[in-house]
Amino acid sequence: MKMVQWGIIGPGSIAANFAQGLAECDHGTLCAIASRDAERCKAFGERFSVPSEGWFNSYDDLLAAPQVEAVYIATPHPFHADLVIRALRAGKHVVVEKPAGLIPGEVVAMADVAKETGRFFMEGFMYRCHPQIERLVELIGNGEIGKVQHIEASFGFASNYNPDSRLDNPALAGGAILDVGVYPVSLARLVAGAAQSLPFAEPLEIQAIGTLGPLGVDETAYALLKFDQGITASCATSIRRAMDNSATIIGSKGRIHLPNPWVPGRDAGPSDAVIEIEVAGEKRVEQLKDPRILFAHEAELASRAIIDGRTEAPSPAPNLSDSVGNARVIATWREATGYKLPGESPSHIRRLNGTLPANLPAIPRVKIPGMTGEISSLIMGCDNRDTLDEGAIVWDAWWEAGGNGFDTGFIYGGGVHETVLGQWMTARGITKDARVVVKGVHSPYCLPDVIATQLAISLERLQIERAPIYIMHRDNPDVPVDEFVDALNALHAKGLIETFGGSNWSVARFKEANAYAASKGLQPLKILNNNLSLAVMEKPVWDGCITSNTPEMLGFLRETGTTHLSWSSQARGYFLQPGQGTALSPDTTGDVCFSSEANAERRRRATQLAGEKGVKAQNIATAWVLGQQFPSLALIGPRSPSEIATTLPAMTVSLSAAEVAWLNLESSER
Repeated sequence: MKMVQWGIIGPGSIAANFAQGLAECDHGTLCAIASRDAERCKAFGERFSVPSEGWFNSYDDLLAAPQVEAVYIATPHPFHADLVIRALRAGKHVVVEKPAGLIPGEVVAMADVAKETGRFFMEGFMYRCHPQIERLVELIGNGEIGKVQHIEASFGFASNYNPDSRLDNPALAGGAILDVGVYPVSLARLVAGAAQSLPFAEPLEIQAIGTLGPLGVDETAYALLKFDQGITASCATSIRRAMDNSATIIGSKGRIHLPNPWVPGRDAGPSDAVIEIEVAGEKRVEQLKDPRILFAHEAELASRAIIDGRTEAPSPAPNLSDSVGNARVIATWREATGYKLPGESPSHIRRLNGTLPANLPAIPRVKIPGMTGEISSLIMGCDNRDTLDEGAIVWDAWWEAGGNGFDTGFIYGGGVHETVLGQWMTARGITKDARVVVKGVHSPYCLPDVIATQLAISLERLQIERAPIYIMHRDNPDVPVDEFVDALNALHAKGLIETFGGSNWSVARFKEANAYAASKGLQPLKILNNNLSLAVMEKPVWDGCITSNTPEMLGFLRETGTTHLSWSSQARGYFLQPGQGTALSPDTTGDVCFSSEANAERRRRATQLAGEKGVKAQNIATAWVLGQQFPSLALIGPRSPSEIATTLPAMTVSLSAAEVAWLNLESSER
C-alpha cells in the first residue's frame, strides 16, 4: 500500500494531533519533525517514533530531506505563508494549519505557487474532513430542511488574559477571529454554497463588531453575513467567553443542528458525531461513529489526494479558492473590530519571499525624454491595492522582478492607493530609485489651476520630492490648451515635475499644445497616456477614455516619436484563455469593452502565434505593445505575484513586421 511520507514543522499541540492522526490513517506516515528547539524536536520525535535521522533543528533541512514528500505546518500564524511557499518551492505537498495566511494576499500567493509547482495544498480545517460535514452537505443538497434561510455558528472559549500567550499577542496574530472565528465563517460559506449547489458561496454583505483586549487583539467578535438567495448567517467567536460551539442551519421546512461540529475526538478517538434533524415537528438523530482521532480524517484525506495526483482537496474540504474567499471574509471581520496586525503598520511591513519562480525574463529599462534615470518598460498599475500589507506582497515581487515603474492617480482609492504606495516605498528605502507616474486633474476637476494643488497632495502621499513623470488624467476641451501648458511648465521650472504629458488626449489637442509650447519656447507634452492594445477598445472602459489604436494616432506617434504609455495594455484580461487566470479572477470588463468579431480574430491569431513561440496569447499582446515603431511602454495591473510571472514571458518575444501586420488583420499571411 502506498504511504505518503510526512514531515511536521512546529511540534506543538496541534502538530501532535496531526501526528496521532497519521498513526491512525492508512495512507500516510510520519518520517520527520523540525523544530528550532532541539529538546522539543527530540521529545516529539521520540513520542511519535520518528527515526532519529528525521529529527531536524532547521526547517530548511527538513524541506531538503528527500524522504519527505509532504509537510504539515503547525507554527504560529505569522509564519505560515513563508513556510508554505518555501515548502512548495522545495517540491513538497503541504497542509498548513488554519488560518492559511494572515491576509488574503498571502493566501492568494500560496495558492498561486501551489498551482505553479503542481503540488497539493490544503488549509488544515480538520473538521471539514470529518464525515459529519460531508453528511451535512448531502442533507442540504437533498433539500432535507427545504430552502436554507439562516445559519448560526459559534466557536468561543474562556481563557485568562496573558500578554505572553499567543492568543493575546498581536505579534503572533492572536485574537479570537484568526484562532477560532475562521471555523464559523468557513461553515457558513460552505452551507450557503451547498444550498445553491456550489462548493461554497461568498457573502454579498458583511457586518461585524467586536471588542479588543489590552494589546489590541479581538477578544470577542460577531459577524452577520448575507448571501445570495436571501441566505443569512450569524457567526460568533471569543477567547474570553465560553460559547455554545455548535452550528444550526434553519430551513423553510425544518432545521439541522450540529452539537459538536468543530472538534469531535480532537485529542483522542473516537471522533463520534451527532447530527440532529427536525422536519415538520419530527425529530431524528443521526450518529456517525469512528474510533479514530479527528485528525486521522484530515491526514487520510490529504494523503489519498496526494497519492491520487490531486493538487486541491476534494469537497467538502477547502480547495484553493475556498481558502482565499475565507481569508477575505476574515479580513473584513477583523478590520471591523479595529484589530490591526503588526504587518499593517508602515514600520513593520512583512516581506513574503519566494512568490516568484526562478529565472524569469528581465524587464528592460528605457529612457524617457526629460526624466532622470531609466524606467522599466512595463509599469505597475497601482489602482487596486487598498492596504499596505496587500500592496507589499505584489510590489515586493515587482521590484524583485526588476520593475521600478509605478502608475498612480490622485483619485485612486480616494487617495489611499497613493498613500500606501508611498508608505511601502519609504519603508523599503527606494523612493529615489522608483519611477512614479503621477496623474492628476481628472474630470470634473480638469482645470489648470488645480494641477499644483493636487500635485502637492500627491507628492506628500507618495513621500517623494518630485514627480518623475506627471500626466494630466483627462483633457478639458473647454479650457484653452495654452493654460495647461503654462501650468505644467511653471511646475517644471520649480523642479516639481521632470517630464509631463496627457492621458486620454486627442491628436488635435496634443498637436495644439505642442505648437503653443514651441511658439513660446516652453517644454512640450512629451508623453501620451492613452489606451493601446492589440485588441481595439470598442467601448470606452470609462467615460472620456480614448484609444490610440487608430490609423491617425498611430501615424502621429510614429511621425513624432512621442513616448506612449499604454493603459489596459493587455485589454483587461481579454487575451486570457479559460483556466489561465490566477486565484484572483481576471477583470471581466475586457470582454465588455473589447468584444468584437475583429478582436476575436486578433485573439485567435495571438493564440496561434503564442503556441508557435511557446508563450501565452497575453504575452503576444504585451509584446505587440512594446514592439511599436515609436517608444511604447505598457501599463499592467497584476493583482498577485503570479500575474507578474505570467506577464514576463512577453519579454522574450520579438515580433516581425509581417507578424505585426498579420495580428493587426492587415494581411492574411505572415
